[in-house]
Amino acid sequence: MRNGVYSILKARFLINEDANAAKNWRFILFLITLAIIMIANTQRYEQKVFKIVALTNEVKELRSEFVDRRSELMKLKMESTVAEKMEAKQIFPSAVPPTKIKVKKVEEKSFFGKIKAAWQ
Repeated sequence: MRNGVYSILKARFLINEDANAAKNWRFILFLITLAIIMIANTQRYEQKVFKIVALTNEVKELRSEFVDRRSELMKLKMESTVAEKMEAKQIFPSAVPPTKIKVKKVEEKSFFGKIKAAWQ
C-alpha cells in the first residue's frame, strides 16, 4: 500500500516506458480539454445572463418612460388643456353645443324594381 501511494504521488504511472503511460497521458489531456470546454461554456452562460439582466432593466425603463409619455399625452388631449392653449391664441370654445347631422342614403332599386316602378 505504501509503494502504491508513493508511486501515485511521484507520478510514476506517467513516466513508465510501457503503453499504459501513453494511454494515461491521452486520458489526462482529454480531461484537461473537457475542463476547458466546461469553463468556456460557463463563461458564455454567465455573459448571456448578464445580457438578459441588462435587457430586462432596459425594458423596465422603456416601459416606465412609455407610461409617463402616455399620461402626458392624455393630459394634453384633455378639453380643458386644449381650451387653455387656444385662449392664448384668442380662439374660444363654442357656447352652442354641436348638433349631429344625419344623412339618409337613397336606396337604389334593382333592375326589376326599376321596371316595376316604370310600369306603375
